[in-house]
Amino acid sequence: MSEAIFEELRTARLALRRPAEADIDAIFEIHGDPRTCVHNPSDALADPGEAKELYHRWDDQWRRHGYGYWVVRRHDSSEPLGFCGVKPMDLRGMEILNLFYRFAVAAWGQGYAGEAATAVTAWAAEHRPGLPLIARVRPANVASQRVAARAGLTRAAHLDGPGFDGHDWIYATRLPGRG
Repeated sequence: MSEAIFEELRTARLALRRPAEADIDAIFEIHGDPRTCVHNPSDALADPGEAKELYHRWDDQWRRHGYGYWVVRRHDSSEPLGFCGVKPMDLRGMEILNLFYRFAVAAWGQGYAGEAATAVTAWAAEHRPGLPLIARVRPANVASQRVAARAGLTRAAHLDGPGFDGHDWIYATRLPGRG
């Protein structure tokens, strides 16, 4: 499989591309804002060095798997709005893809996260159909729940459980363990 196949996705308003070293400042700006990590405080970055480390983890995933997290921007701008993508992981003994999305506060409320997550969900269904796609969402994060639902995921309460920063509600495209 060639990595180049998956490096870019497009929607009506958005372009999603593989992160580059030039995105480290945007990674820090978005992940360093306490408002973007209020429901996931362990994801908050305290200094630019942590952003560089995070970029290298993302890049390593791209090198190993040929996909990962994309930088999301509008077609008419080079400014990153946020990040959205998938990573393989284990959920209670099941191999799954975890859907991730985090956007700058200035991009909230405009439908960008839902549009990007929908594109990534479609990509996963086409290119990784054997892996269930899930989103781990805090019960208090209503906006993230809406993004997951807009992307076509539904509550899979039978998979809920402890997460890194508290109790996770699980949303899934297919419900592992249920038919």
